Amino acid sequence: MTKVPQAGYEIIGLSISGLQRRLTLENLLFPLKVISSYLASLKIIRQFKPDVVVGFGGYASSPITMAAGRKRIPILLQEQNSYAGLANKTVAKRASVICVAYENMERYFEAAKIVLTGNPVREKIIDSTASKADGLKDFRLLPERKTILVVGGSLGARTLNESVIQQVDKLLGAEVNVLWQTGSLYYKEMLERMPGKGSDSLKPVEFIMEMDKAYAAADLVISRAGALTISELCLAGKPVIFVPSPNVAEDHQTKNAMALVEKEAAEIVRDNEAIEQLVDKALDMLKDTDRMAVLSKNIKAMALPNATESIANKVLELAK
Repeated sequence: MTKVPQAGYEIIGLSISGLQRRLTLENLLFPLKVISSYLASLKIIRQFKPDVVVGFGGYASSPITMAAGRKRIPILLQEQNSYAGLANKTVAKRASVICVAYENMERYFEAAKIVLTGNPVREKIIDSTASKADGLKDFRLLPERKTILVVGGSLGARTLNESVIQQVDKLLGAEVNVLWQTGSLYYKEMLERMPGKGSDSLKPVEFIMEMDKAYAAADLVISRAGALTISELCLAGKPVIFVPSPNVAEDHQTKNAMALVEKEAAEIVRDNEAIEQLVDKALDMLKDTDRMAVLSKNIKAMALPNATESIANKVLELAK
């Protein structure tokens, strides 16, 4: 809501909200929200007169793409996950092109409409020239040690943080670096829970701005399994252990992670097993150089660095 207006583009909100997975007042109001958002979308299209409508999934995109279909305006959908979301599946029949980030999406969409483009990621990740030495120096990590990068998103992930904080002594005793993005929700709490345990090798930080350098520094990454994070990790080409969030629609993070696990491009630890197993698994992996090499090679092979350009070109083709 800040960055888009700063770039010079107007945001027009709709009254739509997500469909809850249980009986709530919000669900009872959901049909009314869909109708009002659909009517508002028809008005937007009538006034704006778009040549193409692009939907990136999520409940906010459904009314506008449905309205575009009604007006026979070309639609491009972009599906970020390996498991298609409800919004995109609902509109798929009216879409002209469906850009995907994973193979085998014919399970959800008409094969003739599918284009494998990948997901757009930050240019800084794609164009990074950061070396491992650069990363270690910037984050003041010990250069003679292997490095684990733990990231749970900008807000943080409770399970990842608990897995680290409850195994701090084991990590400190293993003689490894740990660059640990706690997220803004948990940073103060984590610091309070580790008095006297900070060191040159254990670096809790609230948020990492220079992710390209963090990836460069890392020998192993521990992460949630959001679609855009996975796309970045493929470009970084580092071995990764995914701990998928169970608190997402249709458990799509687990499906995202398994799409890589099945190709020997990543490892997985379930959220409810992470506190007990994650640190041990990470430390064991750091010792298994052959396994690390296989994971690095296979995840790198899945990288699609030209996603942004590919999607934009398809939009322009439809506009003609």
